[in-house]
Amino acid sequence: MQVPATYFDEIYSFKGNWDMPSECGLKIRKRGDKIYVIVIELYQDNPGTSVTYAGKSLAEQICASKGFNLSDIIYIECNPDTSSKLSFYDEEYFEVTFNAASQPAYRQLTKEEIETIFN
Repeated sequence: MQVPATYFDEIYSFKGNWDMPSECGLKIRKRGDKIYVIVIELYQDNPGTSVTYAGKSLAEQICASKGFNLSDIIYIECNPDTSSKLSFYDEEYFEVTFNAASQPAYRQLTKEEIETIFN
């Protein structure tokens, strides 16, 4: 199940759980004063931790390497369409909000919101 390269601009290497070498697809889009950081799950092409389980640590690593502040980005996780018969592998985008007091909050984006980011 290969993730099409059209989903990402670069493969981003990061330290996953227990410093496990891991990779995700990465797109960064600036729209006005907003910075969208989109991480794409690579499924079996990722040797380590998934983007969901890396969560805030992955967001912090991207911010450190790209010169962003975590508070200034809109962090989005993408489960790309892999043309699988399983609905688990359908395309979905989730905005993730990190809250120090609790688990991250996920909100699924609408098609219109996704189009605004990419167009």
